[in-house]
Amino acid sequence: MDNLNYAVIGNCKTAALISEKGSIDWLCIPDFNSPSVFAKLLDDEIGGSFDIRTDESYKITQKYVRNTNIVSTVFKSANDCFEVIDFMPRFKIDDNTYFNPSEIIRYIRLISGSPTFTVFFQPKLEYAKHETTIVDEGEYIKSFTTEGDYDSIYLYSDLDFKDIIEQKPIQLKGNAYLLLSYDEKILNQSLDRQYLKLQKTEVYWLDWSNELTSFAMYNDEIKRSALVLKLLSYDKTGAFLAAATTSLPESLGEERNWDYRFCWIRDASMAIHVISKLGHLNTVKRFMKFIIDIIPDKDEKIQIMYGINREKQLQEEELIHLKGYKNSAPVRIGNAAYLQKQNDIYGVLVDVIYQQFVRFKISLENSEALWTIVRSIVRIVENNWQKPDKGIWEIRTEEKHFTFSKVLCWVAIDRAIKIAKNIHKQKYLADWQKLADEIKDNILTNAWNEKKKAFTQAYGTDHMDAANLLMASFGFIDAKDERYVETVKQTEKELCFNGLLYRYKNEDDFGQPSSSFTICTFWFINALNSIGEHDKAKRMFDQLLKYSNHVGLFSEDLDFETKELLGNFPQAYSHLALIETAINLSDGKLTENEEILGTILH
Repeated sequence: MDNLNYAVIGNCKTAALISEKGSIDWLCIPDFNSPSVFAKLLDDEIGGSFDIRTDESYKITQKYVRNTNIVSTVFKSANDCFEVIDFMPRFKIDDNTYFNPSEIIRYIRLISGSPTFTVFFQPKLEYAKHETTIVDEGEYIKSFTTEGDYDSIYLYSDLDFKDIIEQKPIQLKGNAYLLLSYDEKILNQSLDRQYLKLQKTEVYWLDWSNELTSFAMYNDEIKRSALVLKLLSYDKTGAFLAAATTSLPESLGEERNWDYRFCWIRDASMAIHVISKLGHLNTVKRFMKFIIDIIPDKDEKIQIMYGINREKQLQEEELIHLKGYKNSAPVRIGNAAYLQKQNDIYGVLVDVIYQQFVRFKISLENSEALWTIVRSIVRIVENNWQKPDKGIWEIRTEEKHFTFSKVLCWVAIDRAIKIAKNIHKQKYLADWQKLADEIKDNILTNAWNEKKKAFTQAYGTDHMDAANLLMASFGFIDAKDERYVETVKQTEKELCFNGLLYRYKNEDDFGQPSSSFTICTFWFINALNSIGEHDKAKRMFDQLLKYSNHVGLFSEDLDFETKELLGNFPQAYSHLALIETAINLSDGKLTENEEILGTILH
């Protein structure tokens, strides 16, 4: 496979990647961060997959069922045709409870003729560290480990178990199903039961999509990206994942391979900020509860990231038995970056808390807890803003006075002031305003590079950094300010290549970056739009959208030459930036129906 041509399915508990040919090549179960069951994505020999194969006479097409996270893969030959509908059940049982078990249903629908296919069911539990035994137990096919940590999964189907296990050709005579479950089922499984789950899941996603704010332009792209972001939210705790995968390389053959199945405070807060714009407040509320739960003590250090079940220690290790995506080792689980100090997270977090105070009704209990967190962050920023850090790009060696980190320290204090005004806590305002002014003056003095005529990556350097494009959108500087306009132009001159952006070009721990960090191009398009270059911004955006895969998904990175998707997938960062850019290019204009509805409600 030349590209990350995968669709993602999920149910806010875990997720799976399904190739354009209908093979499940990545699944961790029961949760997003569990060991993999299928990891062909990271090793096409021993990783394991769940494949439905036909002979070469079949043409295969794949798409999402409109406005859902249900995937349809159609296999068509001369007179024979069938469809595989892949989904993870998710629907409401009552107002506060969702049915979202750790299972995948592959509903096979006969369309015409007598199609023939083979099921290649090859689970490799526990990251394929040891062999997986597969046994016909009569009621189900059980797969389990006999070495290392014990794990097991159950496959239910109305297809012949012997044909599945022995990988024999199966002639489809009617609709059928394959149900892979982490748990043994109590109720008898049937085709009708799977069909009911399919219908309920489709209605759930259609309702969810229908509740999104509709915009006059790019509405389909906004909805697909919103559906991706929803899949990366974890019901149990409210955590928000950076991506559904680990160790997909930022550049082929290099070592920039990281586990992204964690909740970065920065990424999650940015995603929540975007989702709140789209009107889905339950996801926002759950994330704010996650924040309240992980920061219980007033003097506790805030980490840059946490496990999705609130874990605070995320030790990193390498799985040397897996050869990696396209032979790009190492495969890593865990992420040592959790130990880093990144001062920009405070601004992003207080910014999203500010949104709760000014835009939504939040309970008194939650608002008091959030106000305590805000005051704790102000103390942290006051004590740390003058110190160097690792920065947004998680440089693993040298700490620097990164401009973006300083700007976000200012954002933290600025939003804290706005919150204090909102809740009439006047006594904090004078001291906090003095601190905000001190930070701002420091940045304007030290981050501005007179030789470059631009704000550079860090104090005293000549290097440009795409993160500084966010200075205007965070309100630090006006987009029409000549210093910002010149920074945008200098960023384009030094970091733009083949219509895509480097995040920076100076060498880091692993040499010079060789791929484009997708979110940076979205940031640049936003910056162009904000300084008045609307037509150029729209042309770039329309071109960038063409680099998504066949179902409209983006990963973390793009190859400058081939435009191949690289890095972990699907990437929350990329999709939240897509939504924000699309809304800005639409000038926030709503569809006619949304405008009518808004008039009625107000």
